[in-house]
Formats: sequence, C-alpha cells, structure tokens
Amino acid sequence: MQADKNIPDYLTDDFSMYLENVTSLTDPENPELLSIYLTNLFEQLKATPLLFSGMVDQLAMAITTKIRIDSKNLALIDLSIEPSWADVKPFIGVHADARACVTEIMQDAEQDLKIAVLLIHFYNRYDATPLKAEEDDFEQVDDYGSDDFDENY
Repeated sequence: MQADKNIPDYLTDDFSMYLENVTSLTDPENPELLSIYLTNLFEQLKATPLLFSGMVDQLAMAITTKIRIDSKNLALIDLSIEPSWADVKPFIGVHADARACVTEIMQDAEQDLKIAVLLIHFYNRYDATPLKAEEDDFEQVDDYGSDDFDENY
C-alpha cells in the first residue's frame, strides 16, 4: 500500500466502514477467512445484483476480487471532488464471471458502483501506518527533581 492518507470528504464515512470490515476479517490465524467471505458475498450479489443498494461498503467488498482498477491512471484524475461515473469507468476492468452482475448494477445503481470502485481504489493505496508525532519545541519539566513534593502525603 502506498502513502495516500487523503481520503476525499465524500468518501470518508463509507471508506471507514469498508476499512473496518476488511480489517475485521483479516485474521493472521485464519488467512482464508477474508477470501471465503468475499467469495460468499459475491455469490449473493451475483444472484441478486441490487442486493447491496445503499450499502456501498458491502458492494465494494463483494466486487473487490472481481474488478481490476488501473489505480495508477485513475490517480491522475482530481478525486478530491467527486468524479462522474464516465470519468471512473475507463479505468475499470471486470472479470468475465462478474460482467452481467456489474452491468446490471451499472444500469440501476451507477452511483453506488462508482463509490464502491473508489473505495477499493483508495483502500489499495491506503497506508495505515500511524503518523509520527511531531516533536515538541518545549523543554520537558522534571517535576521529580524539584523539592515541591510532600514526602509524607
């Protein structure tokens, strides 16, 4: 993952849910848990393509292994403001077994699909490493070296 911590405002809530879902299913002791969950989620979506209407974090999870995003070129677009589907669509490839499902979603829930694709794009570029704390310019006060303590307290 690269160091892209700037999630656009229009994605923050959904991205937070998507990140939490993926993180909660990533288990080092059971590494196939996430893969199994994503496969099952996609099978549900395939049977009912509009199953996750309004739940873009779940839609993103369901299609995450079924689409390929050209993130290198998508990143060249200004994503700080919400792009249109026409801006995003050229950077998406869909696996053969998901085309019918994704096409139906695109026809009936284009906005959800676009947001789901952007969630995956930003997740793939997201670096969860905590930022380093900035150093203080202030000298630390050593209260323990002072004589202001009452030893009998």
